Amino acid sequence: MIQHILLIFLITFVPTLELRASIPYGILKSELSWELVFLVASISNILLAVFVWFFIKYLMRYFLKIKIISQYYNKLVVQTQEKIKPYIHKYGVLGLAVFIGIPLPGSGVYTGGFGAYLLGYDFKEYFIASVLGVLIAAIIVTLVMISGGAAVNLFIKII
Repeated sequence: MIQHILLIFLITFVPTLELRASIPYGILKSELSWELVFLVASISNILLAVFVWFFIKYLMRYFLKIKIISQYYNKLVVQTQEKIKPYIHKYGVLGLAVFIGIPLPGSGVYTGGFGAYLLGYDFKEYFIASVLGVLIAAIIVTLVMISGGAAVNLFIKII
């Protein structure tokens, strides 16, 4: 049991996989209940969001000490932030949460954290969006997994 919980936790931390892979693993390959799998994967993904944010902040602090990167950042990112402020205010935390919550490759807390940082969100806004997004993704993936092939077939038809 502990092995499976640890593996769910570790799979959740893998970029591009996150809980989109750890929930299917937990439901299909472990003897754990889907409720426990949902809980472990969700908590792991929320913890990941915190680590991602602080890693990005730490990394950017050092990158911005390099003059050419700092100039490029100030020119491109800061100007872009000013241009897109109306859209951020319009969709805000909910828009970021939906982006994080869409269980497709390229979305999740890694890209959501980097995007939130570049768009000028603060930690509190990113954290709220991450929690909501993780719960959206966890619910979708869990429902697909416990409903079996019918949900997968319906999803494929929609796409």
